[in-house]
Amino acid sequence: MTTLMTVPNDREAVMSFTGHLMDLRNRLIKAVASVLVGTVLGTIFARSFLTLLILPMGEARPQSLRPAENIIVYFKVALILGLVLAMPVILYQIIAFIVPGLTRGEKRALYFVIPAATLLFAIGVAFSSLVMLPFSLNYLSSFLSDLIEPQYSIDYYISFVFNFVVWIGLSFETPLLIAFMARLGVVSPTQLGGGRRYAIVILALVAAIITPTPDPFNMTLVMVPLYILYEFGIILARWFYRPRTTYGG
Repeated sequence: MTTLMTVPNDREAVMSFTGHLMDLRNRLIKAVASVLVGTVLGTIFARSFLTLLILPMGEARPQSLRPAENIIVYFKVALILGLVLAMPVILYQIIAFIVPGLTRGEKRALYFVIPAATLLFAIGVAFSSLVMLPFSLNYLSSFLSDLIEPQYSIDYYISFVFNFVVWIGLSFETPLLIAFMARLGVVSPTQLGGGRRYAIVILALVAAIITPTPDPFNMTLVMVPLYILYEFGIILARWFYRPRTTYGG
């Protein structure tokens, strides 16, 4: 009897797990498709954006070391723009998978969260491209410049820039991540406020990882905006916080 009773439960569990995998696959396909469409649209502005990204190099021109390197770089730049354009779809797919069965009020909240997250990501990309990149590149180029003349491969340079701007862009999503966790009841505004000292340490580590240079000025240039975003996240948490419901007494 016990074996007969557990078979349907096991079968339901397998079907439920399979359903989650199918849902994950479908959402990944939609997210990847949105990035592809965004990248195609990004090719329209890729040349202008590439011109902006190599401005910090000054009079030096990057070098192409392989026949197809220019084309690869062109599409890497278009991919950065494609991620910015596809961010609303990517975020919606992530939220819809993590929190299925959204209520009508929660779906209305997405009309605020998704555009705000896209805007923050775009601001992070712009900040890293226009502010952080020139400072970092100037430091890296001047280090031992009396012994070494910096000459950059365009593919390596854009790969460096790609990792730089994407990670900083993602770090600018911190306020909405905090608000989302508060909405789920994982953290409370009181906990966030009381954990500022720990947040400062974590943000310092994040800034040290993201920043490509070891000098404290560039690390501070990243850390200060991140801390401001953390404080903004606490404000959002006060609006969105909902205590976690417990069952079973």
